[in-house]
Amino acid sequence: MHIEFLIEELSAETALGNLLPKILGNDISFEIHTFQCKSDLLNNLPQRMKGYARWIPEDYRIVVLLDEDRSDCIALKESLEKAAIDAGLATKTSSSTSGISKYQVMNRIAVEELEAWFFGDPSAIHSAYPRIPATIGTKSMYRDPDAIRGGTWEALERVLKRAGYFQSGLRKIEASKAISSYMDPGKNTSKSFQIFRNGLQEMVRWGV
Repeated sequence: MHIEFLIEELSAETALGNLLPKILGNDISFEIHTFQCKSDLLNNLPQRMKGYARWIPEDYRIVVLLDEDRSDCIALKESLEKAAIDAGLATKTSSSTSGISKYQVMNRIAVEELEAWFFGDPSAIHSAYPRIPATIGTKSMYRDPDAIRGGTWEALERVLKRAGYFQSGLRKIEASKAISSYMDPGKNTSKSFQIFRNGLQEMVRWGV
């Protein structure tokens, strides 16, 4: 099986480069396609899906990953679903409601941003940046990574700055690479990460 990933930014590409082999194992090939930003991905997605529909092999799957970015999660998911369905591709969501056993596209949203997934593994943050205590995840404001107020990348920047890192501002790609290298996908407490991880594992397990 081969999986095509469509994502919105380089920091996500860096994180997935470390995380996907841990989730998928060694027998699944993948390629990550990074767009300039979220709007660039959304604008190009309908045509991209039509292109896939014309040539996609039987053993290929497509995963689209976007940050919620405090937008309407339901509307965002609907736009992703529509792009695939209009191209004639079955999605995981549409297959579950129509009784179709196979699908080609899985759409996933990181709630609210990729950095929520980092807060879902506080030990990885500590391993990458040792001056941050490993107990940071026990604090009430970080206990639910997908519900952190004021933006998760801003929260991560504040935490790192207080510990003496990135005093001139968070370098997202650098932090993404460092933290994701220590992450354990099986222990992550972010609900949106768990849905992403479980969806990929199901895709591999059932070959759908």
